[in-house]
Order: sequence, then structure tokens, then C-alpha cells
Amino acid sequence: MHHKSHYSTVSEAIAALREQGFTTDFNLDENCLICGDDKFKIDELEIVDVYHYEGDSDPSDEASVYGIESKSGVKGILVVGSGLNLSSRMLETLKRLKFNKD
Repeated sequence: MHHKSHYSTVSEAIAALREQGFTTDFNLDENCLICGDDKFKIDELEIVDVYHYEGDSDPSDEASVYGIESKSGVKGILVVGSGLNLSSRMLETLKRLKFNKD
């Protein structure tokens, strides 16, 4: 996992990841990540970068920004905020994502 720097805002982290080629927007589903009409199983993906943000004044401002790459070379971003209504199955799916060991 590469932590070159920590960006002060979620939007800065997203912009930096986009500059590194993470141009796809991933959405979390119950057993996979969705990108448009494509679905990626968890074992096809790995986390390359992650940034966590804590809401100083409001816990609902907490968020995590993930830079994710598929085995087929698709690079994208998944943003998970604490304000999102995630089912327990979605949380399990998120926990099963593996970090790149490089």
C-alpha cells in the first residue's frame, strides 16, 4: 500500500488518485463492486491506496477513500462515508477486499 502523502480533504485525495489513473467510480454492492454495467467480484480486486478522514466536529463527516485496481487493470475509486446506509453484507464485502502487498 502506498501512502505518499495524506491529503487534507476527500476531494483532494480523489483528485490525486485520478491523476494516478484511478478514473473509474466504484460503488459497493452486497457481494461485489459495481462500475457502470460491470460487476467485479471481490477476489478480482485489490486496494492500492486508502485514505481515512475523521469528521472533527461531526462524526457523519467521516469517510474512507480507496484506490482500487482489478486484475484486468481497471483502476478506480471507492468512497465510503459513515453517513452511508451500509448493510451488514456490504460491510463484509468491504472487509474482504485485500490490500496490495507491494
